[in-house]
Amino acid sequence: MTFWMMMKTSTLAIALALSLAACGQPDDSRAQDGVFADNRVLPGDALSMKASFAPVVREAAPAVVNIAARGVQQVRDPFWGIPGQRQTGSVGSGVIVRPDGVVVTNNHVIEGMQQIRVTLNDRREFSARVVLADARSDIAVLQLEDVNERLPTLNIDDREEQQIGDLVLAIGNPFGVGQTVTNGIISALNRTETGISDSGSFIQTDAAINPGNSGGALVDMDGDLIGINTAIFSRSGSSSGVGFAVPATLVKRVVDSAVGGATAVVRPWLGVKGETVSAEIARSLGLDRPQGLVVTDVWPNGPGARAGLREGDVITAIDGAEINDQGGLNFRVATREPNDAVAVAILRDGQPRTLNARVQRLPGDANIDKAAVIRSGVFSGAQVLALNPALADNLGGDPFATGVIVGRVQRGSYANGIGLRGGDIILAVNGRAVTSVEQLGDVGRGTEITISRGGQRISAVVR
Repeated sequence: MTFWMMMKTSTLAIALALSLAACGQPDDSRAQDGVFADNRVLPGDALSMKASFAPVVREAAPAVVNIAARGVQQVRDPFWGIPGQRQTGSVGSGVIVRPDGVVVTNNHVIEGMQQIRVTLNDRREFSARVVLADARSDIAVLQLEDVNERLPTLNIDDREEQQIGDLVLAIGNPFGVGQTVTNGIISALNRTETGISDSGSFIQTDAAINPGNSGGALVDMDGDLIGINTAIFSRSGSSSGVGFAVPATLVKRVVDSAVGGATAVVRPWLGVKGETVSAEIARSLGLDRPQGLVVTDVWPNGPGARAGLREGDVITAIDGAEINDQGGLNFRVATREPNDAVAVAILRDGQPRTLNARVQRLPGDANIDKAAVIRSGVFSGAQVLALNPALADNLGGDPFATGVIVGRVQRGSYANGIGLRGGDIILAVNGRAVTSVEQLGDVGRGTEITISRGGQRISAVVR
């Protein structure tokens, strides 16, 4: 049984602004002398300006591969309506992370593909199979076939020691032209509200990333893998200096899951939901500046509730990593294993505290194969399933969401006639909250139904 829907809705506004920072006192810093507190230095002479990235590239490039994937898509002739097939293809990049041929890439490079060919830097080719594909993180793990020797690898550096301004290299296969190296800096860290993922926290770089770079390596000056290049913001489709990489912390989590024999990444949760602290909220809470995530909901008997979290608490950090929005919290928790202990730094009544929580699997059953088709009443012909945290999260929605979600709607059915669509969430019938599929049987005409569609709440009387 199939069950298709789309819960995630997001809007993304990109504002371009140019600002000029006021100069500080020259005596307050030694930056003009080319000396920094943590041993980072500026080029001091002509010889330094001739420095090269070649040593890093020599170490890193052999582990970066080109990926060509092919698949078959089912189509229907637009004129005659005759079903048929169409060949599809995808070109991207990947990184060897284990000498036995384990390769990490983007899920969107191989999604829906049946044949995957991987070309190494030395032009050798291997077939590959998918070990684990995680759409939420857009990371997939492949295994090269018939590997008879140790292959070059990149070390996954998940220590998160990067700083904004650090030099990085992007290595991949842009436009399918072959392996290419570009350089830039880390433009930002912990980018969450990008519209790419509701649980992603990305490294932003200005190193040139173009179509085909997807799945390639973002490498630091130690030659370590610090991220997998995933997306760009561009009006033209080519690099505009705003690229995003999945951090190595999450990449390692997916790789470890795959190597450990898992077929899916199990994401734990803290069982709390919150709102970013704006300037207005900060004033109302008596904070000296906007910071953290104010807790608006706590799942009963969830990990957060057991740790003592309450509505109104402001979460400022998880294990020392700053938290400022729900996406950042989701990301930090997603990098942990179920049952891991985490230190949750909060502000309560303006006073800092640290609570110890143990993250857990989301409660409920995420199996979409248990969806049922309504056989009578105005909802007849709709395939539905009651939401629970595990299911909602698996479908890319809010784990706190309640109601009954609609999957497929049979063509010509009564549910189709009243305009019900896949992805709708049935919230209430005649003002009564819907929590089970049984409540939707034998619902007749003249009933008021309330649904959530695309983030909007809609109520109507069925005629």
